[in-house]
Amino acid sequence: MKRARFTEEQIIAVWREHEAGAKTADLARKHGVSEATLYNWKARYGGMDVSEAKRLKQLEDENAKLKKLLAEQMLDVAALRELLAKKW
Repeated sequence: MKRARFTEEQIIAVWREHEAGAKTADLARKHGVSEATLYNWKARYGGMDVSEAKRLKQLEDENAKLKKLLAEQMLDVAALRELLAKKW
C-alpha cells in the first residue's frame, strides 16, 4: 500500500488555508500536490476536525481488518464444503 505523504492534520490545515481565502492553484503549488488531489481531500476531509479525521481513519482500518477476516472465513468454509462434497 502506498504510504501517504500528508497526515490528516496536515490535510485539514491545508483546507483551513483554502477556507481563509488562498487560491487552490497557489495551495497546490505550495504543498507540491495537484489541484485534483486538493479537491479529493476536500471531498474526504471537508468540514472535519482533526479528531473526526482520526476517528474516520480508525474506523477505516477496523473495517479493512474485518473484511479481511470475513474473506478468510469464507475461504475456509468453501474449502470445507469442497472436502465434504468429495467424501459423500
